[in-house]
Amino acid sequence: MPFLKKAAASLSAAAAVLIALPASSSAAPNPHGTLARETFDRLPLGPVTKGHGWTTDTADGTLTVAPSSTGHGRELRIHTEGNGRAFLVFPDLTAPGNSYWARLRVRVDAFPTAPDWAHWTIAEASGSDSPTLVRPLGGQYAPTDQGNFWGVGSDLGPTGDWTSWKTSAPAVGGAWQCVEFHLDATDNQVTVYFDGVEQSDLTVSTKEHGGTADDFLFPAFDKLKLGWQLYQADPTPSSYDIRLDDIAVTTRRAGGCGA
Repeated sequence: MPFLKKAAASLSAAAAVLIALPASSSAAPNPHGTLARETFDRLPLGPVTKGHGWTTDTADGTLTVAPSSTGHGRELRIHTEGNGRAFLVFPDLTAPGNSYWARLRVRVDAFPTAPDWAHWTIAEASGSDSPTLVRPLGGQYAPTDQGNFWGVGSDLGPTGDWTSWKTSAPAVGGAWQCVEFHLDATDNQVTVYFDGVEQSDLTVSTKEHGGTADDFLFPAFDKLKLGWQLYQADPTPSSYDIRLDDIAVTTRRAGGCGA
């Protein structure tokens, strides 16, 4: 009987320890292998310079948390003047196999109509081991086709400065889009999806891209910037307003954009 009493006491003590452990100690994996997530719903309204796991990068631009224009929760509103920039930055974003998915809802009130070939970026991934900037979400104003068009691009790497925009992917202001992109290091491939539908014309890879004859190679990704940058001076319009919401960066496709 003394042995049974001692065993019962040991079991009770072990149970007490388990009950005392905080929920964060659970070994359950994050949904979809989540690397970063932000809905802005838990942030106070007003100007913002940082959040959980992210900071900001601005020049002639601001980021503000505001009530959602769809009537539910909150969203991030970005404003820039001229060729300014304003980005939400995930500064320590690494993924297994140097590959990940990103999903976000985005609305650009108006795209540039001058100067000719005005170039803009909404997403930029980079790594400290290489100068190459990978721009999985951006585009350009093409006067030859009288419009703005989405395109994947890159800069500062061996393939040079390029944006592989396609007229099959027009960029239209004033409307929300659910956008996904996949960075797949197995072939240095970038794939883009709008509202759940793959935009195969925008896909770039090691040998198929918009730059020089050199191979397009990913850096070892450790940073992701989401927001807005326009590179040319004195654009039309002279300022830009962008809204972001429902950001998720994951090791496998998170979904949520519909089909």
